[in-house]
Amino acid sequence: MTTALTPPVDITAGTPRKGGVVTWACAPGFPPAVIFPFTPAERMGTRNILEFQALMYRTLYYFGADGTPDINYDLSIGEPPRWSEDGLTVHVKIKPWKWSNGESLCADNVLFWVNLMAVKGEFYGEYVPGYFPDNLTDYGKSAEDEVYFTFDKVYSKEWVLKNQLSTITPLPKAWDRTADGPADASGGLDDVEAVYDYLMAEQGDICDEGNEHRTRWADSPVWSVVSGPWRLKSYTLEGIVTFVPNEHYSGPNKPYLDEFRQIPTMSDEEQYELLRGDPDAVQVGYLPLSFASGGTDDPTTGGPNPLADTYQLVPQTAYCIRYMSLNFNNPTVTGKLFAQTYLRQALQLSLDQDGALRDIYQGYAYRQDGPVPRYPDTGVESPALRDGNGPLRFDPARAKRLLEENGWDTGVTPAVCVRPGTGPGEAGEGIPEGHRLSVLIRYVEGRPSLTALMRQYKEDAAKAGIELRLEEVYGSVLVAEDAPCVPGPDSPCLWEICCWNGGWVYHHPSGEILFKTDAGGNFGHWTDERADELIERSVTTDDLQALYDYQDYIAEQVPVIFTPNFPIRLFEVSRKIGGFGPVNPFGMIAPENWYYKED
Repeated sequence: MTTALTPPVDITAGTPRKGGVVTWACAPGFPPAVIFPFTPAERMGTRNILEFQALMYRTLYYFGADGTPDINYDLSIGEPPRWSEDGLTVHVKIKPWKWSNGESLCADNVLFWVNLMAVKGEFYGEYVPGYFPDNLTDYGKSAEDEVYFTFDKVYSKEWVLKNQLSTITPLPKAWDRTADGPADASGGLDDVEAVYDYLMAEQGDICDEGNEHRTRWADSPVWSVVSGPWRLKSYTLEGIVTFVPNEHYSGPNKPYLDEFRQIPTMSDEEQYELLRGDPDAVQVGYLPLSFASGGTDDPTTGGPNPLADTYQLVPQTAYCIRYMSLNFNNPTVTGKLFAQTYLRQALQLSLDQDGALRDIYQGYAYRQDGPVPRYPDTGVESPALRDGNGPLRFDPARAKRLLEENGWDTGVTPAVCVRPGTGPGEAGEGIPEGHRLSVLIRYVEGRPSLTALMRQYKEDAAKAGIELRLEEVYGSVLVAEDAPCVPGPDSPCLWEICCWNGGWVYHHPSGEILFKTDAGGNFGHWTDERADELIERSVTTDDLQALYDYQDYIAEQVPVIFTPNFPIRLFEVSRKIGGFGPVNPFGMIAPENWYYKED
């Protein structure tokens, strides 16, 4: 195999040939676990949402237009929203597309989803108490193909479009039923509870790591009704997922392929060996970072490709941030530790992002210092955080001083609390004298680059007096076990730090989903009155200063530990395949656009 630089090929080029099967070797650790697109926070991963559900069930608005982080109205079910003069009411017209069973998409399909949110929002990963649909004073249909939403005050129109209306996935009338027959969850709230229970029963246990219940999804009269370009053909016990075209898909860009097949891998090493093997076995995979080299300061540019004879290297730089979650709900002393700002700052100061960019991520990563992505550049990142100039750059000596100034003896590792209490220079509420500063990090297995980062983090944190205990866990088990939780008899909630090698893909980076009190994506249950105020300001105005103030506060408070950011995937795409680009910056894939090139 050669190691030449990836040539500047046009990944959209070539004359399409109809038919064929494309096999995609997927990343390890996160098989699709939820088909019902009303997904809880612990299953809101890229693999489950963007690479599985979104192929079958289209959201009201489709994100990613020609490689830019914007809305693609051509691929959206909803027409561009129309606002009232007072800025309180928005109308959305539904395109006359068809469900696979012949039903027309309509206003009721949208209201079905909104009513689910109104009753069962706490079980949806992007629900934020006080926001959609809680912030509506009225909603309904103004025509069979149009809905309206009236808000309780004027909000940023950009935010409403990208972070409120974006949560809606229209659901078909065929799903509006219970075990006893048809219901009316689209027309009101009375039947919603029973309909939700029925759909969850059809879904199967979302925490069950086996595939037996998933093998029944393809033949289900519920899940076989789709709006997207693909329908599920099969999900095998071995975890192979196969899609075939939805013959009734109404949108543009109908599939060229006969089948799109996703096969699981268990590790980066297995992925690489698979790509090095039979070139006809896998048409799309990824180059593990541990096998990459020579990346540039621009994460969208590919470096040397060890598989260049057969594959094109196509980085997918997503509009996302990456971080490790801290469990503020942990009922032990660990939860009390995380409540202390100085301790969180010490943890962040102990993570050598710059060293990792150089020594681990081979030039494909970049610093992440705050809650807004740096790439693609949308012009909304705070000036104080641009170019990786965050307030908590790697400095274990400073981390050590912070601990010493707040009641810890760092002469030993783990450091020992010697000044308990809540006064100046004391460790903080609930931290007893003699407590040793030792924290468990559970992280996803099968990713050598992540393992290297964790081991270096452990070594550097020890210099500050912090002991980090490391444990590798299979990805989907990790996020299911270390889920958002409230301590109780059936939920001990004892996880400490969780790292699934990811974070969050944004639409509009205002932060309410991740950092507002009780938000669905607030994985660690952080709560901070000042953060709530700044988030509220950022969603009620389009003034960038409000967004800057929010970012700067989060970067200083570090409710999560920010980690180096890197492309979601370094795609390896067979040179026989065309139509692959431009790459979607929100993490979506579009196999309906892929095709085999004519010889």
